Amino acid sequence: MNKSNRTYIRVAVLGLLLVALVFALYSSFVKDPNAVKVGKAAPNFSLQQLNGPDMALSDLEGKGVVLNFWGTWCEPCKKELPALQQQYDQFKDKGLVVVGVNIGESTVAVEPFVKQFGVNFPILLDSQSQITKLYRIGPIPTTFFISPDGDVEEIFIGQLNEAMIAQKVSKILP
Repeated sequence: MNKSNRTYIRVAVLGLLLVALVFALYSSFVKDPNAVKVGKAAPNFSLQQLNGPDMALSDLEGKGVVLNFWGTWCEPCKKELPALQQQYDQFKDKGLVVVGVNIGESTVAVEPFVKQFGVNFPILLDSQSQITKLYRIGPIPTTFFISPDGDVEEIFIGQLNEAMIAQKVSKILP
């Protein structure tokens, strides 16, 4: 293979990489019109609680809601749960509700996990991942901070610590 052919191949490969990069950037910046957005109403849903009846998001109107999507297999979720529990304990009497939405797992997997971490805020089971799809959840944990009037105030993807949660909760308390 001569030098001009190698140069041509290199330019072609670099061109393909550039096209892939542009497509990835475009995809990440073009908003899905059906995605849940900050400043808009959080879509209502109803799911079975781990140890109780169905709960609808609309049942929590008038309260600040921390809606956290998680799974037992998720290491950052495990690290975040104690901080969520602490903030729930601290602010539940002031109108805060923390709601954990477990993605795709059964009661058999979720119940011992919740007990192990001493979680007593409501845990909802999205066993068919319908609400996960509705909220367009990708990486977990993903947390929505919802105002008492039902609007999404903030969306956070990744592990939160106690200080971060406290700062965000202060904006959604009734």
